[in-house]
Amino acid sequence: MIENASWGRRILALIVDWLLSTLVVIAIFGLDEYSKPGSFASGAVLIVFVIESGLMTWLGGGSAGKLLTGLCVVPADGHLRRLNPIKAIGRQVLVALVIPPLVFRPDGRGLHDLFAGTSTVTFATLRTLTK
Repeated sequence: MIENASWGRRILALIVDWLLSTLVVIAIFGLDEYSKPGSFASGAVLIVFVIESGLMTWLGGGSAGKLLTGLCVVPADGHLRRLNPIKAIGRQVLVALVIPPLVFRPDGRGLHDLFAGTSTVTFATLRTLTK
């Protein structure tokens, strides 16, 4: 059984991803547009977050926030391989819906991980899987 990463590090990774997504939106639309109440730019952060985290999880094993905080997403069965791109994006859509990650099993895997067949682990745990 794979040991899942702590909730604290996972939340920190989420905050980092959200801040990076916000900076991307501000760079594209500008701070004035982002700051307007009800503007598309303020809602675009969620779209950027899902795309960034989904694509990076599929291609690199974790979102920018996860990788910067020493976490990665691996198949729950412990056999290292690239994730299915549809499942990686779907996993992030479920994260964006908020409730799926809050409904979790005793091992710490939320509904988003169950959907994708994944676990979020530390780099130390990842090293044990590569041996």
